[in-house]
Amino acid sequence: MKTILRRIGNAALDLLFPRRCPFCERLLDDGEEPVCSTCQRELPWQIGEQSRRKGEFFTVCVAPLIYQDTVRLSHHRYKFGGRRCYAVPYATLMAQCVQDELSDPFDLVTWVPLSRRRFRGRGYDQARLLAERTATLLGVDCVPALDKLRHTPAQSGLSDAAARRGNVLGAYSVCPDAEVAGRRILLVDDVMTTGATLSECARVLRAAGATQVCCAALAHSARDK
Repeated sequence: MKTILRRIGNAALDLLFPRRCPFCERLLDDGEEPVCSTCQRELPWQIGEQSRRKGEFFTVCVAPLIYQDTVRLSHHRYKFGGRRCYAVPYATLMAQCVQDELSDPFDLVTWVPLSRRRFRGRGYDQARLLAERTATLLGVDCVPALDKLRHTPAQSGLSDAAARRGNVLGAYSVCPDAEVAGRRILLVDDVMTTGATLSECARVLRAAGATQVCCAALAHSARDK
């Protein structure tokens, strides 16, 4: 009975809020999930070694996509346009990438947190939504392990890697009740550009005793040619 009711409820939701591809916004046909067949063919996917980027304090950051064109526009709708529902298809892609590229299990999943000021302005933490959904798909606990101590200018407004590192240095701390010592952590963010933010978060997690920090994001910035 519960299964039947759930199917009826899902059908009603599809009528009221039809599912759309998060990248091109086309209505999804039956069997198209989490993206439409056109985007499945044409998005700038990263596979295998292409999907892996190394960092200073984290072992690797995996991401299924390159941050350009349609991916960039979609992400802007998610981050700045209130499209929280995108977290579901995004996390589906991220969880699959983690399963494909990172073979060892994780003890917990956490995320790069927003400052309180930015959270109040946006109304939600886009990285937390991704982390929670990704953790569910991976079957791992998602816990708040990091706190942002001070508001910082957006990293996207800084042009060089040194400025980005300086902008986030000392901006994060481990939550007092977070149990990270001796644990292998998957750290989630929405996009990795230079890796400065992920590196700083990984640094404080390692300083608190985490044995390893790996990262996952929806997309990496395009590599310099």
